[in-house]
Amino acid sequence: MDQAYLNQRAEPSEKDQVMQLVGFVIGKEQFGVDILSVQEIIRSASITAVPNSPDFIEGVINLRGSIIPVIDLRKRLNLPLKKKEEGSATWILIINVDERVTGFIVDSVTKVLKIQTKTIEPPPDIVVAGLKSQYIHGVCEIENGLLILLDFSRILQIKEIKKLKDFDED
Repeated sequence: MDQAYLNQRAEPSEKDQVMQLVGFVIGKEQFGVDILSVQEIIRSASITAVPNSPDFIEGVINLRGSIIPVIDLRKRLNLPLKKKEEGSATWILIINVDERVTGFIVDSVTKVLKIQTKTIEPPPDIVVAGLKSQYIHGVCEIENGLLILLDFSRILQIKEIKKLKDFDED
């Protein structure tokens, strides 16, 4: 009887593991990021521009005393720019990437998604062939289309991380 109880408590196999993602939208595309890397989600923060920063860096915000760089994910992923609607709020995902807290502007945040890890497929070869696609961790099908999983540890290249570190020191 003890053995039966132990078998029920066994760890789920890798095929049965579920990954929780925060879903968000940029344009018509749906993206996801591991919920464990999301520190928080904020709306309508006052962003201060930083001179001589790369074009995809919108600026910085003060989040409870911490100065955090904010990156426009649409620009970073080279997605078509959209017109800013009057009075529309900005969604910022605050993500902890390799012990570095960074804000990423997205169009909207949808919901927390539970995805079985076995359903995540690597990005198609034609997508991986492009240098800018190193950010894509995988693709999976959800109820209303495809979800692109982003690897935020690769969104910034080493030289860009160095620029951000130099900025922090100033």
